[in-house]
Amino acid sequence: MARTVLITGASAGFGAACARAFAARGDRLILAARRAGRLQALVDELAGQVPIHSLVLDVRDRAAVERALTSLPAPFAEVDVLVNNAGLALGLEPAYRTDLDDWETMVDTNIKGLMYCTRLLLPGMVARRRGHVINIGSTAGDWPYPGGNVYGGSKAFVAQFTRNLRADLLGTGVRASCVAPGMAETEFSLVRFKGAAERADQVYADTHPLSAEDLAQIILWVADQPPHVNINSLEVMSVDQAWGHLAVHREKKG
Repeated sequence: MARTVLITGASAGFGAACARAFAARGDRLILAARRAGRLQALVDELAGQVPIHSLVLDVRDRAAVERALTSLPAPFAEVDVLVNNAGLALGLEPAYRTDLDDWETMVDTNIKGLMYCTRLLLPGMVARRRGHVINIGSTAGDWPYPGGNVYGGSKAFVAQFTRNLRADLLGTGVRASCVAPGMAETEFSLVRFKGAAERADQVYADTHPLSAEDLAQIILWVADQPPHVNINSLEVMSVDQAWGHLAVHREKKG
């Protein structure tokens, strides 16, 4: 049976790949993103496959999110699956040298935007006794690295928020899952390094990283489980990535 699926950050990367995957399954799509041109190109690509409602939307804008999600047209009003994908990392400087504006942008997008969308759609899901919130986390939420600071902290929030949703939603029939990818070749590093393509390319040099399509198929699998099955959390890495040893600072004395 066709579902209504809302995907944030749908204009590129994981979001666009998810849109294609859910469309191939036959689900109705609500696609939300900031970049109108990129969003329209995706809508044009998928036009005719499934019904689509697009929203030019910045999830950081609480009032705009509320207006958009409380005035969805009737065919799209009952959202079955929310994919909270909108998110980003900015910078890789140590905490004592980072740009505070970058920190605020990450908190506003990765935490607040996810909260706004979830809170606005949950009441309907609970009332209908069905629905699924799928939050896109990151291995950075569990495994620290130099320069990860607020990005990692924001993704740790996503993981714990998802667990707490599970506790709150017990008995409602509504599911909540966190999918946490590791290194994946999308626009992620290009955004993190603010357009510095050569530096972004170095992140993936001589590796076979995850792709957006890999993650989209995993997210689709999570959503396609029987209604009584909840994937609480799922961490996924490329075989070319693993955990490293603990860092040790060494300084000669005297």
